[in-house]
Amino acid sequence: MATLQFDLVSPERNMASAVATLVVVPGADGELGIMPGHAPYLTTLRPGIVTATVDGAEQRFVVFGGFVEVSPSSVSVLAEEVHPFSELEPHTLEERIKDAEEAVATSDDDDVHRHAQHLLDLRTLKSYRAQA
Repeated sequence: MATLQFDLVSPERNMASAVATLVVVPGADGELGIMPGHAPYLTTLRPGIVTATVDGAEQRFVVFGGFVEVSPSSVSVLAEEVHPFSELEPHTLEERIKDAEEAVATSDDDDVHRHAQHLLDLRTLKSYRAQA
């Protein structure tokens, strides 16, 4: 089975480095599924879940922004902040949602769409976390 190198790093630490068969990231334009042989691609990340299939098992991480660089043989996720999915505390999301709500309420017309999308992404992440 074809594989690709998956690396997930943040300024604080190297979170994951593994050989994967599939990586799914929350790209700027939606969920992006990356398999071996994918065309080169570079995009920003929304808050959400990064899932890597390693040895047939899923590894999940929560990211809060960043970038992803894709080549035919590798995926490099450079996250502003990352947590293992199982370690994400509900209060962390609540604080971020509160901050995003304040940003939407106080932003000018030029920024309101960006802040509203960020708030929606956080609420979706909270809903997904509650179901797990």
